[in-house]
Amino acid sequence: MEAGRTLYPVSRVFRKLLIANRGEIALRILRACRELGISTVAVYSDADRAAPHVLEAGEAYRLGPASAAESYLRGDLILEIARRTGADAIHPGYGFLAENPDFAQSCEQANIRFIGPPSSAMRILGSKINARQAADEAGMPRTPGCVHALASPAEALDVAAGVGYPVMLKAAAGGGGKGMRAVARPEDLPSAFAAASSEAERAFGSGEIYLEKLIERPRHIEIQVLADEHGHCVSLGERECSVQRRHQKVIEEAPSAVVDQDLRRRMGEAAVRLALSAGYTNAGTVEFLVDSNQSFYFLEMNTRLQVEHPVTELVTGYDLVHLQIRIAQGERLPFTQKDIQLRGHAIECRVYAEDPGNGFLPSPGRITRLLQPGGPGIREDCGIYEGWVVPLDYDPMLSKLIAYAPTRELAIARLQRALDEYVIGGIRTNLALFRRILADPDFRFARLDTGYLDRLLARPAVDTAGSPDDGVAIPAVAAAAFFEATKGSLNGSGGARAAPASPWKAAARRESVGGISWRASRS
Repeated sequence: MEAGRTLYPVSRVFRKLLIANRGEIALRILRACRELGISTVAVYSDADRAAPHVLEAGEAYRLGPASAAESYLRGDLILEIARRTGADAIHPGYGFLAENPDFAQSCEQANIRFIGPPSSAMRILGSKINARQAADEAGMPRTPGCVHALASPAEALDVAAGVGYPVMLKAAAGGGGKGMRAVARPEDLPSAFAAASSEAERAFGSGEIYLEKLIERPRHIEIQVLADEHGHCVSLGERECSVQRRHQKVIEEAPSAVVDQDLRRRMGEAAVRLALSAGYTNAGTVEFLVDSNQSFYFLEMNTRLQVEHPVTELVTGYDLVHLQIRIAQGERLPFTQKDIQLRGHAIECRVYAEDPGNGFLPSPGRITRLLQPGGPGIREDCGIYEGWVVPLDYDPMLSKLIAYAPTRELAIARLQRALDEYVIGGIRTNLALFRRILADPDFRFARLDTGYLDRLLARPAVDTAGSPDDGVAIPAVAAAAFFEATKGSLNGSGGARAAPASPWKAAARRESVGGISWRASRS
């Protein structure tokens, strides 16, 4: 769909949109609004006063202290800012209030359009428990287990005895791997129940837990759906999300290397059936587990835009944020199921400020050097800049690095090249982990399941990049050293005095590092 071009009748047109989020997704939505000619309003916490989304938005307003509970989760403050600024709509992004039906209902009551499903559909499908009930009514296969919140560890033990161990405890209101615990033995269940419930309460404001049979070594495959307000719903193919750590996705790709046309059709039809049965509109994702026999089981539905939406955009050619906004404006989908074709392959890495060598602990701090990758087939959705201080208060995701190519093999090669160009200095990141994954034979031959990454991390790390396993590849180190050494002399015009000669500059001029000769073009 072309920016700024109306392809079908519009029943409402947004003049101004408030973005109720932060980081890279706030920038992603802001750019889509600009392309559609919609003014933007940003909100921010004290920790994000100088964040990119604040600097880029047409207007920006403070919410409160750094704590999410006092800022980005304050739906009352966000609605008040929307009213005060005359915003027609609110886009929640993902996380925070994105799957909160009470907030969606408050938007509806305030006559401010919520860019997402109606609150009624969110109550049915946003709750993992209600969604399992809806899946039963829609005739979808699902994992065995309960369809209600567990009242106590004792009840959990009774349900687990019925389905058989191992089992998985899950937060009813959850997502992102929070409030989840795998349990292999009855004696471990009470403590796991308490831990999962406590984590869910902190993350989502609800400690409700349910239990399901743990399917061992499945693939995690999800289907993207889009539904307009005129009764039309389509599936946009699948995403492979099996590379996970502690149930949190790390790498996603589209399409899956093991999903054929028949399985794609059957999963897509099941996802559309579920969405239509609940009166769902806008973008959503239906998640499945797929076993070695190509049997699939409904897992849950995410009633929002997904972090990994760029890989679907690249293989379908459709801008999902544009479509979200246009659907919310009352427009019809501009295509039918038969129009959707998957072309090429896309792979996404979630780049985090965390230290894989130290238990993946968060690594907040100032970004002292930022060299970003580019070139053919590379997309980076980024929410940082050089000099930005990464706060400790939120999810540590810095950016999403995505490669697109005609084949999976070339997409891997492009992503490896881009990772070698990527430098984020001053903090620890998981960039080296991605190089390790992409070089691993099991990943390259798509021998994946949800336990793949845990098995890889249990093995000793092998340096495949020719450099220490510290998140920075040798070509990037050489580039960073060169820029640091020459930044005074390469200041351009304006009378800037050249920096004095240094060992780094001299070495960069005369030495070849990592097979690349860094020779200055001026003395």
